[in-house]
Amino acid sequence: MSTDPVVETLPPVPDAVTDRIGLVQYEEEGGFPVEHGYIWTTCAAVENGNPLFWEDSVADALTDGPIAPPTMLSVWFRPHHWSPGRTEPAVPLQAHFDLKDDLDLPEAIISSNTNTFHDPVRIGDRVRSRQILRSISEPKTTRLGHGRFWTIDVEYLNQDDALLGVESYTAFGYRRPDAPEAKQ
Repeated sequence: MSTDPVVETLPPVPDAVTDRIGLVQYEEEGGFPVEHGYIWTTCAAVENGNPLFWEDSVADALTDGPIAPPTMLSVWFRPHHWSPGRTEPAVPLQAHFDLKDDLDLPEAIISSNTNTFHDPVRIGDRVRSRQILRSISEPKTTRLGHGRFWTIDVEYLNQDDALLGVESYTAFGYRRPDAPEAKQ
């Protein structure tokens, strides 16, 4: 039994939340196809002069055609804050915000992020993402407060269902030591 009274007030993880572990959530297609303009703008912004991203002949020789820098993987699914017909602003990593609400942990940080790259992203690809909750920890105490860690994978696929990459996020959702007690 913990001697920390705030940790003891964390309620158990609801079954409705644990039932989501391993399930695909929020599968959505990016709002636009992969195109050179975004690639060149991004490369110019960070002064990336790699000829692979600027010269078709180099891309043809090395990767059978132009590709996007791997670090741009999440660019192709990030929703625009506004688009015609949308009534609510789009939120990336919605599964994370759901957990904050469902676990009544109002604060959260991303404590680690790992990217694993698979097939390259090519000009014209339609990238879609899907979020998968992988784990939720037992209550933990850190210098930030009391809460739980969780891991969410964001898988990226193209229009042919080829896996382009996976971003794995570990977050710590918490209550500050001086925050009101969690809902009972």
